[in-house]
This record gives sequence, C-alpha cells and structure tokens, in this order.
Amino acid sequence: MKEKEIRKKDDILSAKGRLGVLLPGLAGAVSTTFIAGVEAVRRGMALPIGSLTQMGTIRLGKRTEGRVPKIKDFIPLASLEDLVFGGWDIFPDNLYDACLKAQVLEKNLVETLKDFLGSIKPYPAVFRQEFVHNLQGEYVKKETNYLDLIEALKADIEDFKKKNNVDRCVMVWCGSTEAYLPLKDVHKSLANFEEGLKRNDPDIAPSMLYAYAAITSGIPFVNGAPNLTVDIPALIELAEKHKVPIAGKDFKTGQTLLKTIIAPGIKARMLGLKGWFSTNILGNRDGLVLDDAASFKTKEISKRSVLDYILQPDVYPELYKDVYHKVRINYYPPRGDNKEAWDNIDIFGWLGYKMQIKVNFLCRDSILAAPVVLDLALFIDFAQRAGLYGIQEWLSFYFKSPMVKEGLYPEHDLFIQLMKLKNTLRFLMKEDEITHTGLDYYVE
Repeated sequence: MKEKEIRKKDDILSAKGRLGVLLPGLAGAVSTTFIAGVEAVRRGMALPIGSLTQMGTIRLGKRTEGRVPKIKDFIPLASLEDLVFGGWDIFPDNLYDACLKAQVLEKNLVETLKDFLGSIKPYPAVFRQEFVHNLQGEYVKKETNYLDLIEALKADIEDFKKKNNVDRCVMVWCGSTEAYLPLKDVHKSLANFEEGLKRNDPDIAPSMLYAYAAITSGIPFVNGAPNLTVDIPALIELAEKHKVPIAGKDFKTGQTLLKTIIAPGIKARMLGLKGWFSTNILGNRDGLVLDDAASFKTKEISKRSVLDYILQPDVYPELYKDVYHKVRINYYPPRGDNKEAWDNIDIFGWLGYKMQIKVNFLCRDSILAAPVVLDLALFIDFAQRAGLYGIQEWLSFYFKSPMVKEGLYPEHDLFIQLMKLKNTLRFLMKEDEITHTGLDYYVE
C-alpha cells in the first residue's frame, strides 16, 4: 500500500448510508447473539458492553489537555442504526428460531425481539462435509462447481443489497472451524488459486470461496475462525489487487484473551515459566465441531502460538526455552454456550523458587464474541473508507492468530495491540501518536 493512497481525516469517505453485515454462519450462536444484541442496544434495552467502538475512549494530545473522546465520536464509524444483517447457514432457521436453539440469551429478550429476528433468514450455504466432519449440512447450495458457487454467493450479495437498500457491505466469517489445512501450492499465488477454482481443487476450502466472492465484489472480509481462509498469499494478493481490506484470524475471546493479558505481565517482571496447561469444556455447536480431531488441530495451532510470540524464548532462554504448553478442548453438551476454562500456570521467581497461578474462567463464549464481531465490522468498513487495503494488522487486538505481512512476526501482547490500534486511529485522524514517554512533563 502506498502512503499517498491512505486517506486522512478530511479525505476519509463518509459513513452515511446503510452498511450490510454479511455473516457466513448466520444462524449460529455467535451471529445470533451479535445481531440480537445490536437490536437490543438500538432499542435502548441494553448497553454495548465489551465493544471498544461503542464504549471505548481514546486519549488525544497531552494528558493535561483533557481530550478523551469516545472512539465512535472521534472517527467516522457507521451508526448502529444503519446496520443491516444477512448471510448464509447450513441450517434454514430464521434468527428467532436460531436464538431459541442456541440458548445463549434469555428467552424473554428473544421474545421481545421476535418480529425483528424472525424477519432475518439465511441464504443456503456453501458446504463440504470433509471440512466440518461433525455437522450435517441441511441447507446447502446445489451447485458443485467452485466458479458456479462463487457466482451463487455473488448473486446472494446483490439480492441482499437490493432488498435492503444497502450502500456498502462487509463480510465476517462466523462459521464453524474447518478441518486443518496446511498451506499448499494452490494457495501460494493468485494464478495458482484461480486455476484451482477451475478444477475444483480439494485444497480450496468453503471459507475461501466466500472470501473470494467478497473480495472480488469489493467487500472487506474478516475471518473469525482459525481457518487459513484469507491468510494465504493468493487471497492477500487478490485483496491488494482489488484494494479491499482483510483481517483475521480466530476471534480472541475466552482463554486466549486471558493468556494475552497474563503472559505479558509474567514477561514484563522477568518471571520464569515452566508450563501452562489449558483445558476447556463447552457444549455449543462450536464444541461439537471441535470434538473432531481435524477441526481441533486448526484451533490448537491458533491457541498454542500465542505464548511463543509473547515470551520470545529465543531472546530469554533462561526463562522460557523449555515451556511445556498443553491445550485441550472437551465437548460437554450440558454446559451449552457457557464455556469453562481452567489454566494451571507453573512459574518460578527469584533464585528459581517455584510458584503457581491457577485461573478458572467461567465465561459465555458468544457473549464475549458478539462485541468483537461488531467492532470488526465497523472498523473494517472504516478501513476501506480510509483507503486501507490488504492485511489490517492494526486489528490484531481481536485475534488469536493475527495476520501480518510476510517477513514479520505477529504481535500478541494485548496491550501493545491496543496501542497499535489507537495509534492507527490517531494517525488517520491527523492527531499525534502517543508513545507514553512522559519526559516532556518533567524536563524543561
């Protein structure tokens, strides 16, 4: 991306008009919780807790200036009132029925929103059983050729835009974790990928077809699962060609969110780490999908990479060289969407004396993910209107496995990620970036 192509402040395109938020996995727990939540906020029934775009602030200038606006008042974001929702699912349920099945939200809230939720129905999904072993696709597209499937997705997008009088769209993958897929030759260049589309290459996953359809339609794409999807040279090249922003991957919500908070603290104080054992139980559709070894491997790689990058064992071998890091996810239907995570952390301190940290996080998976979907939809739309395209590393704050330019390592420290995000906003709005040095307050 060229510096002159980045718009700043007065050049950033207006957020006026209706923004379509397209979600593969529309009838899933995350999507339904997100959409019902936005509507509840719009009706004044709840606060958008957990959303940085809606409740977060940003400091501008020196601390003595007292300028701390809300982010939504600082940058031109789409209004919640202008959001329109659509997408695809392998089940035909409207969102009212899907909400009742997900059992995330209290029934009285769902009933209050029944007319709104019942009016939203998914388009049939692109589905291949070999990528999601533990689900049976009931509501899938009849086309079998990849190019035909892409055209069918594009037709859905145009139908959605026309029916809802939408000015622009973003797409956020909220579908299930796909089976593990290593980088193959078909992924390594756009030319290889497009040849692979013509021959229905088995290493092109359904999520990649959605991404291709979105990017070639000029629609920003966000990947909320640990699948490769847009994190391949071919689709990065496609996004740069069409000047479309992309981001991913894997929403950072529960256990990994805590890791990116705790691990930087351990490292900051130069405490040693011997082992970190993590286990989870959950019973929603995500848990069922991850009960399959192929899908779990995709998730495991995403969750395990966090500590290596934060702790830098090559830089601090005495403290972190031989850390034993174990991650487990167990499907337990009685728990539903209320995931429980346990972490046992074996650390050592002065003179090598051993200590332990134990964390028991009883969280609600979709409740944590919903505001992440909202923020990413609004920020990726803002990125496009600001002239940003390709990988949006400044959105790493939201991901377990942040995408970065080839040759760079991802930054996982939550606090560094937040600084990067806010400094990007300051830069685009022609405000001074903040380093937190603070010496100018004391040195004359």
